[in-house]
Parts: sequence; structure tokens; C-alpha cells
Amino acid sequence: MAVTRPKRVLRAKQAVAPRASVTFPPDLYQTLEAIAKSKKVSVAWVVREAAEKYVADQWPLLGRPE
Repeated sequence: MAVTRPKRVLRAKQAVAPRASVTFPPDLYQTLEAIAKSKKVSVAWVVREAAEKYVADQWPLLGRPE
């Protein structure tokens, strides 16, 4: 009896989300952790939400640059 391997799922050219590495001062990171805990989300989610709001504030009339 031959052993069958699970088939790999091929993904059709999915957009790859860019990654960034950020270093925070310890007190700021503790605050981010507290916010994340209170919202029951990850620190990454809090940072993404903050970045989206920051960009929206910078480009209120023009929309996001392409």
C-alpha cells in the first residue's frame, strides 16, 4: 500500500503583505500591550490600526497615495 502525501494548496498570486520591524521605547510598548489586552487583540493589530488612522489624518482630502 502506497503512502499518499497531502496535496499542497497552490495559491493564485496572493498579495503578500509587507512586514516591518519596529523598536519601541519600553514605556510605549507597555502602553500598547495594555491597550491590546483591554481590546482583546494583538499589539500588531493596535499598531496597524494606529498607522491607518495616522495615514488617514495625513491625507484627508487627497485619499491615500498610490
